[in-house]
Amino acid sequence: MSKLSKYSVLLDGKSVDAKRLEIKEYFNNTNNLFEKVFEVLKDDTVFYEKSEITRHPMIFYFGHTATFFINKLISMKIINERINADYESVFAVGVDEMAWDEMDGSKYNWPSVDEVRAYRQQVNTLVNKLIMELPLTLPITKESPMWIVLMAIEHERIHLETSLVLHRQMPIALVKDIEVFKVCEHSGAAPINEMVEINAVDIRLGVDNTHPLYSWDNEYGVYKESIESFKCAKYLISNGEYLAFVEDGGYEREEFWDDEGREFLKNTQAQHPSFWIKEKNTYKYRTLSRIIDMPQDWPVDVNALEAEAFCRYKSQKDGVLYQLPSEAEYRAIYEQSGIKDIPEFHESRANLDLYHYASSCPVNEFNFNGIYDVVGNVWQWSRTPIRPFKGFKVHEAYDDFSVPTFDEKHALILGSSWASSGNLITKHSRYAFRKHFYQNAGFRYVISQKKEEELYSTKALPTGHIYESDELVSQYCEFQYGASHFGVENFACSTARVASAFAVNNKKALDLGCATGRATYELAREFDSVEGIDFSVRFVQAGAKLKEDGYLAFSTKEEGEIALQKKVTIEDLAYEDLKEKVSFWQGDACNLKANFTGYDLIMATNLIDRLYNPRLFLDTIDERLNEDGILVITSPYTWQESSTAKEFWLGGFTNGNGEEVKTIDSLSTILGEKFELIHTQDLEFVIKETARKYQHTISEVSVWKKK
Repeated sequence: MSKLSKYSVLLDGKSVDAKRLEIKEYFNNTNNLFEKVFEVLKDDTVFYEKSEITRHPMIFYFGHTATFFINKLISMKIINERINADYESVFAVGVDEMAWDEMDGSKYNWPSVDEVRAYRQQVNTLVNKLIMELPLTLPITKESPMWIVLMAIEHERIHLETSLVLHRQMPIALVKDIEVFKVCEHSGAAPINEMVEINAVDIRLGVDNTHPLYSWDNEYGVYKESIESFKCAKYLISNGEYLAFVEDGGYEREEFWDDEGREFLKNTQAQHPSFWIKEKNTYKYRTLSRIIDMPQDWPVDVNALEAEAFCRYKSQKDGVLYQLPSEAEYRAIYEQSGIKDIPEFHESRANLDLYHYASSCPVNEFNFNGIYDVVGNVWQWSRTPIRPFKGFKVHEAYDDFSVPTFDEKHALILGSSWASSGNLITKHSRYAFRKHFYQNAGFRYVISQKKEEELYSTKALPTGHIYESDELVSQYCEFQYGASHFGVENFACSTARVASAFAVNNKKALDLGCATGRATYELAREFDSVEGIDFSVRFVQAGAKLKEDGYLAFSTKEEGEIALQKKVTIEDLAYEDLKEKVSFWQGDACNLKANFTGYDLIMATNLIDRLYNPRLFLDTIDERLNEDGILVITSPYTWQESSTAKEFWLGGFTNGNGEEVKTIDSLSTILGEKFELIHTQDLEFVIKETARKYQHTISEVSVWKKK
């Protein structure tokens, strides 16, 4: 077993007490190793540096994994009290390069590193206590409170590796050697690559609820494919093999790059892989904290665009069609290599889990039945965009883990790296990144039986419209962008119209609980800028997609499995002149980031009875409004314990005196000191479930003017 890292926890076992201790050891190992990664930074001032412009400063990631524990435990109602609401807001969202991820750190007053260290220790103490006290039965299932703890541990394992990548991208003067992170000390000439025959096989991907290890939601479900025989490279592509592409002017020859690749070259002016350093007429190599002589036989670290360009170059050179493997083809390689999944697979057999090195190693060091580095050393880019398997369901605790990547822009990486651990090194792991991102990733090429026109070409192929695969989001797209029913006006339009009529100033508005964003655009007809915020990225990305791609495509249920495919464009809605006025963000109405402020109007739509603690929202919302600001609250007051613990309900119950408590009365009491109630009215809305089933609901609109 590795001295640094511990394997994942099995979900089953014979003893609950033993399982608690196992989870506790895994949690503390993860936490300690994650903090050890940040010791690579030369001093605390480096925490406030970015390794590249599209990422957050390092202090964000240092705080992010700790706040993740608290935010998920709060959202799943496992705990009721926060440790530090400010930290749990500013460190909350870490998607990186998504439209709803706030990247401008200049808006925040980051805490000191010591303050974040102290916060992390508070979280550590709480989680250790919860591990020993939460209800626990075996096996652990997705419904168990302990599943959320495991989710947060695995989330930190992901950031453990991605933080190592970011630190490796830091200027060398800003990092230092750490004794436990030992770089491989040997290298030699690059081996000559050759092709290995992979036999035809029927592949089944995906796990089910009997799987013995923690799995992310995108790993559940089923995908089947019959793979014909093909050939794959015996070795990962080494620095030495890739050098020929660089020396033949591969980065200057546009015919080897698709449209996205050419944009990458234009933006970066890249002439060679990111971790190569050119010195006169030779290349050096950047490890985590050192610059060394080029290890010719180590795998090259590239992004997917560079890997694809090399395949086109080699195809032209050899007259054979090379490409990256598909997800199913990689599984065929995996199966033929005879590898067992963890925990049966021991980490000593591959360069992973920081067991051997804190770096890559020669590509001919770890042999799996004639194919080297099937797992470990570096991740392997695939040609497959990550897509949901049949039967995919979002886990409600982390709905922005998978869904934002189902956009045909994120390519799967396969096989794990030297820095991978936990779920990352399991057989069924599925992780994807945008093609221009750098990870600890390289590639191997394959020659398959598919025809050339079935593969990528040097021109970007249109993928067609990407239809929303999430049933609930599709229903809300239909609700907000579909037809009106039974003579009831579109609710997003009617609420925006009513709210706008009461605004004194029309500079900036907030659409809180924006769902798929229709009212955000409608408010932009009257306001100079409008921000749409929703707790769920599943919803937020719909409004962002309409802005970025100019359309939304979704299905609406008709009967049983029969559905209609629909598409609305920004031109259909006459929003093309409004899109620059709107922006969309993920956020928690009970704990909004400090920079969401300065509004003339805040519209909280059908939100108040779905918050885990509505008082947290109501008690401070006045601070986000300008003088003469207007707050509009709409709600049908359908309180339910699945959303809000009964102790936090504002209405719909009888108090200790036997009196009925109505929500509007509680709102008047809570808001009365800071707001004047100036208007109430009812607004109907209709949500289509199927062609013959609709929800007809009446929401009360209350309009409050800041005193």
